[in-house]
Amino acid sequence: MTARTFDMTKRIGTRVAAGAVLSLAGAFGFASLVPSAHADTKPAHVAAVAKADAASKTGAKADGQSGKTGAKAGATAQDVIKLARTQIGTHEDASGNSKFNNWYIDSPLGEQNAQRIGAKSASVYKGQSWCDMFVSWLGQNTGAKGMGADAYTVSHAQWFKKTGRFGQTPKPGAVVFFAWNGGGIKGIDHVGIVVKDNHDGTINTIEGNTGNAVKQKVRDTSTVAGYGYPEYR
Repeated sequence: MTARTFDMTKRIGTRVAAGAVLSLAGAFGFASLVPSAHADTKPAHVAAVAKADAASKTGAKADGQSGKTGAKAGATAQDVIKLARTQIGTHEDASGNSKFNNWYIDSPLGEQNAQRIGAKSASVYKGQSWCDMFVSWLGQNTGAKGMGADAYTVSHAQWFKKTGRFGQTPKPGAVVFFAWNGGGIKGIDHVGIVVKDNHDGTINTIEGNTGNAVKQKVRDTSTVAGYGYPEYR
């Protein structure tokens, strides 16, 4: 799959049968009509994507990214990593839906995003790619400040950059954005949490929607577009 293919289709999507047309998806996650070995590629609705991109470019807040809906006042990197570890092995169901989709749909975040992209309700996120919903869930359930709360990886990374907290150094608890085919922020396909920098060109991570589950991974840093740094205490 080319970088252009990912760039055109990496938004959100629903699983569709071969030959189906692009389906309504809301604008967050990853998508492609081309089969991929990576779990975070599901078909997208181009018009919805355009709306989300436009909102991003005009400085619109995405998905409660103020981080004000967390239950606690701040968190440490280890708080986030500890919670992420408890979710390892959590799978999506046969329809592609996960507990993180359900949480996002029922949260104010999902409603905000649905309104932003012109969807009728947050139910548009049912069965969509959920790697960034998982990251958002971690932030909201630990009360991590400055973590953002998006469902679309590109706008999430853009938000970190706009706030001056986006860089190239892996740190425990950082939000790590992957671009398998390069392309910087616009080429981002996937997201997770850094657990450890191995100082050998690899990092240990915990990621949602990897093989349809939450998994621990060892990733080559050459696949990383950048890191978002929450304001941990």
